[in-house]
Amino acid sequence: MKHKLMIAVVVAAMLVAGTVAVAAAQELRIVGSWNSLTLFKNFEQPFWSEVVPEEMGIKTSVTSLGQVNLRGAAVFRQMDMGVFDVVHTVIDYVVEDSPALAGLDLPALALDLELARKVVDAYIPVLDEYLAKDFGIKLLSVTPYPAQILFSRDRISSLSDLRGKKIRASGWTTAEFINAVGATGVTLSFSEVPQAMQRGVVDGAVTGSLSGYSAGWGEVSNYIYPLPIGGWDYVIGTISLKTWERFTPEQQTKLQQLIKDRLETPAWEVTARETVEGIECLGGGECPHGRPGNLEILALSEADKARSNQILLENVLPAWAGKVPPEVVQKWNATIGEVVGLQAK
Repeated sequence: MKHKLMIAVVVAAMLVAGTVAVAAAQELRIVGSWNSLTLFKNFEQPFWSEVVPEEMGIKTSVTSLGQVNLRGAAVFRQMDMGVFDVVHTVIDYVVEDSPALAGLDLPALALDLELARKVVDAYIPVLDEYLAKDFGIKLLSVTPYPAQILFSRDRISSLSDLRGKKIRASGWTTAEFINAVGATGVTLSFSEVPQAMQRGVVDGAVTGSLSGYSAGWGEVSNYIYPLPIGGWDYVIGTISLKTWERFTPEQQTKLQQLIKDRLETPAWEVTARETVEGIECLGGGECPHGRPGNLEILALSEADKARSNQILLENVLPAWAGKVPPEVVQKWNATIGEVVGLQAK
C-alpha cells in the first residue's frame, strides 16, 4: 500500500510540475525590432500582441529594441537570464559575438530579393545551430529590411569614385567592402548619420531605402546608388530555449506555423514593395509614405555588379572566413555557396 501511495505521490508531483512548466510558458515577454519601422508596426507588434493571444491563448507583453536600449548581443544575454522570452533584432548587431551569423548577409551577396530568399532558406540550419550554441536560443524567423543602399552627397559613376571618401557602414562586413574600393568605412549609429552627413564627417552612408527616407537622410544627401552594399539587414526572431522547451510539441508546431503564415511570409512580400517605394520616395516619384524627395537615382552598371562580386570573393569572404572555425566555412560553402556559386577559402 505504501509503495502504491508513493508512486501516486510521485506521479502527482510530476503532473503538477508539468502543469507549472506549461503555465510558465503561457506569458511571453517580447522585444521587437525598431518600433519606428514597418516590420515592427505592421508585423511583429500585432503578431505577438494579437495573433498569439487569440490563436494560442498565451498572454504577451511587447516592447522594442529602442525602448529596452540594449546594444549588440546584450538583449540575448538578458533573454538567457530570463528577462525576456522572445527577441527580434538585426543580425548585424550580434555578429561580433557569433561570427558564423555574419555569413548570411554579406555585401552584394544577393542583388535581388528572390536570391536573398534562397540564401536565407539555405542557411537557416546553420543559423539555428549557432544561435543555440552561442546564445542558448532558437531561431523562429528571418525577415529582411529593404535593400541597404548608398546615400551620397557627391555624384558617383562607379564604385571607383568612392575612393578616398568616408562612408558610414551598416556592419563590419559592409566596412570590409567599402575599404576594398578604397574608401573608409566609418562606424556611426543610425541616428547620428544626418548630422554627420550635413557636417561632412562622412560623405555617404548605407542603409535601407525606406529607412533612410523616413529618417530624413534624403535631406542631407543628393544621390542614391541602388547597389545593396549593405545586403538586406536581416532581422532574426528568436526564442529562449528554456522557454521553447516548456511548450508542448503541439504548441511549438502551431507557433512556428503562425509565424511563417502571419509574420515572416507577408513581411518578405512587403520588403519587396518597400525597397521600390523607398527609392521612389527619395527620387521624386510616387510616394505613399509622405512628401517625395529630389535625390538623383544613379545608374547601376553591369561593371559594378561584376566588381562587387569580385570584392565579395577576394576581400569580404576571406575576412569573414578568418573569423570563424573551418567547419563554419565548410557549412557556408555547402549552403549559401552552392546557391550563389561562390566558395569561401
